[in-house]
Amino acid sequence: MQVIGRSDKVDFPELGLENIEAKIDSGAFTSVIHCEEIHAHYRNGEHMVSFLLYNGEEALRREAKVFASRQVRSSFGETEYRYTIKTPVVLFGKSYLIELALTNRSRMKYPVLLGRKLIGERFVIDVSRKNLSHREKLRREKQLSE
Repeated sequence: MQVIGRSDKVDFPELGLENIEAKIDSGAFTSVIHCEEIHAHYRNGEHMVSFLLYNGEEALRREAKVFASRQVRSSFGETEYRYTIKTPVVLFGKSYLIELALTNRSRMKYPVLLGRKLIGERFVIDVSRKNLSHREKLRREKQLSE
């Protein structure tokens, strides 16, 4: 199994996001990303969701097919309706198709939580370390440029 730290920087290639801060959270079942202006609609008979993401200061409008929707209780005890999409996340140079819930995390330190459905039997968390995948990515990029 791959060792992962308590946090890392991850890429979501289909969403156009790179080096996004993520907290590795064994207490969360699914993964979550910070979004705003989340609106569900139907297009050509398919249930879709549009949302606004941020890559640093840059706002990105995205749309994806809804994988699931459910009512959840947030960490603040508030009940909210969340839409979930499926999208790849890149860690340690590998792409993993994950379920990613869309919610406003503006009050949180990390815009992304990576939960147990991703961690599963793939990773062991070492809480004394961080950015292990990101450091490996930087080493690979450096080697390619030499």
